[in-house]
Amino acid sequence: MSSHSKSSLEAGLAALKQEDYRTAKIILEDVAARDNDIRRSLQAQVALVVAYSKDGEIQMAIAVCESLTQSNDSQIKQWAEKSLKQLRKKYPQQQLYSTGFVAFESSEAELDRVEEVEELISCSTPPPPPPLPSFSSSSSQLKELPAQIQTKPDGEQPIPVEQVAHKQPNIHWRLGRRAKVWQPLPKRNFLRLRLLGVGTFIALFWVIRGLIQLAMKLINDILVALPFLEPLQFLYQNPTLFLLGIFTILTAVSPWLLDWMLCRFYGKKTLSRETLNTYSRESVRVLQRYCQPRGWKLPELGILPIVAPIAFTFGHLPRTARIVVSQGLLEQLADDEIATIIACQLGQIARIDCAVMSVMLLVTIPVYQLYQLICEQADHISNRIGRTIAGIIGNGVYAIWLLITGTGLWLSQKRIYQNDRIGAEVTGNPNGLIRALLKSSIGIANNIANSEQTPWQLETLNLLIPVGYKQSLSLGSIAPNTTFESLLMWDCVNPYRQWFLINNSHPLMGERLGELCKIAQYWHVEPELYLESQQSLKLKRESFLLQISPFLGILFGGASALLFRLAWYAAFALHLINLKWIYDDWKFLTGFMLIGFSLGSLIRINSLFVDIKPENVQTSESLPELFTNPATLPIDSTAVEFSGKLLGRRGSRNYLGQDLILQVGLNLVKLHHVSWLGQSLNVQDFIGRRVSVTGWLRRGATPWLDVQTLKTQSGKMVNSPHPIWSTILTVAAFAWGAYIILTN
Repeated sequence: MSSHSKSSLEAGLAALKQEDYRTAKIILEDVAARDNDIRRSLQAQVALVVAYSKDGEIQMAIAVCESLTQSNDSQIKQWAEKSLKQLRKKYPQQQLYSTGFVAFESSEAELDRVEEVEELISCSTPPPPPPLPSFSSSSSQLKELPAQIQTKPDGEQPIPVEQVAHKQPNIHWRLGRRAKVWQPLPKRNFLRLRLLGVGTFIALFWVIRGLIQLAMKLINDILVALPFLEPLQFLYQNPTLFLLGIFTILTAVSPWLLDWMLCRFYGKKTLSRETLNTYSRESVRVLQRYCQPRGWKLPELGILPIVAPIAFTFGHLPRTARIVVSQGLLEQLADDEIATIIACQLGQIARIDCAVMSVMLLVTIPVYQLYQLICEQADHISNRIGRTIAGIIGNGVYAIWLLITGTGLWLSQKRIYQNDRIGAEVTGNPNGLIRALLKSSIGIANNIANSEQTPWQLETLNLLIPVGYKQSLSLGSIAPNTTFESLLMWDCVNPYRQWFLINNSHPLMGERLGELCKIAQYWHVEPELYLESQQSLKLKRESFLLQISPFLGILFGGASALLFRLAWYAAFALHLINLKWIYDDWKFLTGFMLIGFSLGSLIRINSLFVDIKPENVQTSESLPELFTNPATLPIDSTAVEFSGKLLGRRGSRNYLGQDLILQVGLNLVKLHHVSWLGQSLNVQDFIGRRVSVTGWLRRGATPWLDVQTLKTQSGKMVNSPHPIWSTILTVAAFAWGAYIILTN
């Protein structure tokens, strides 16, 4: 037991005695969830009962008491049963939703009871008690309690941990209340979101146009190079007007085409209101309460046979809108939590961003299906060269899919804030939406862990679902090992966090939940999480400047090119030297920018890839602390050595290393791997096996691990030469820039 753990418990008990219940709850929940010392965990749970009851959270107090009644220690069990009886007697079920101050005993009596239990524990070492339960009203989740507390009827043996470890993690929910009466939120201007939607549509159009023009040119160039063949004249035509007509038609028919695609590729079925009512009665009421005053007919509902809890909306008009949810969302979320997700989807109807994202989905699904088809066929080719060529083509199609999808990243980020806001306002339940988003993240992480790869459905629908699958890897898997507040602290207080969202499909979860907490406070409701008091950190600017040094190098190169041009122009005007080509041709600007990028990358390399030595290597035991440090940047390289199971797609579908995940215990860590060209061993060959990975752990908007070596238990090893490839890129950029300048 660490001294930090001991001091944390003492600080929690001290806060409880001083009647600072909010601080006491935060500290004690962390100790109860993370402390491996049995006595400390018991003391924290006992103190939590007192803190919850004094702060009016009677349901939480009852829940903790119920878990303590399962203890094999007679004294702890007797204390919990007595307290539980008093709580139920004093506060019947109909009074458990009271928002006023309540207490079930006098403060002195409660604290005496805490101290009494502390003394009892200090004199004996009882057997391990059941962990804190996951406090959820979802019936399907209650059936999936951790193995330590889930038993079969008739005295059968407990279910092994391995069978349920990924189903329902040991999360301690506060079950924050909802507003009974709430006022409308201040109105916001939708102009920026509308303009962003139009801009995204234009960007999507021009990217598709550019790809088509490139394909047309390549086809004709090949035909010209081949003997006896002539180029196709129509491929020299400008496709802009034709493509604009195609886009107009796709926009008009997108709801029906997407319906067909989802049924064909995803197994979508119709979801009746009666079926939805069995999972969430409030959701049906929300649908009616939102649509009827606006004169809309209720949107069509669909359901996907997907384990991960997801939902999305598509369509361009109220009468063509469709809301689709997954089976996992209905089974893993509670009644009110499902309703908040449905409300978020309703808020998108008839908005321009929903229509744009529908077209985006309509365009990207066929491209992704082509990637899967080519790679699947490649894996069946027996000849290695032929298999490799087909795999490269398939991954080239995947790169095109990434490029097209990238046009919608900014819109995807910005629209989600508005969705959350509407979901909270329609239901008056921001705390329910907070739990829904966190449970969705946990469910997605569990789905990836159980599937041992990222399901392709999650990747293709990622832009539209409430929680991104990449941000769910760390957030959803590490949640049982720490508190949400500490895990989300980087999202809330790191002053440079927004700079690392450029390639993310979703905003930072901490910022989203922080906004929902502010809404709860606006309605005088205690929030589910305590994020509002966290202040921005003050970090050294040098670290951030070092992080972005390649991009600063580009700016420096551009500025140097302008000064160089002015100098040569002055020399020419004064008839000192005749090099007018310097300022007549702007190609030299590209050369200066490439050299600037090269110099910036060179400055960063040593800090980005520190030497990995036995004395500075962190192991998996420190993983929660590494993820919860709010002051780190990706440039702050942390040398690590983790052992776990390698997950990801097998075969040619993973030539780019797009789906490599290390499962360390129950935690999932995204891996970044680059390989040597033509090497005999590939990292995909080790998927499904236990491996040891050394590399550099980095904390950004989504944490990841840059791999240095990956070794199996049998001794086979694959190197990932990140520093070498970075050096090669730096030298190549410098050489290219110099060539442009000298040959201009």
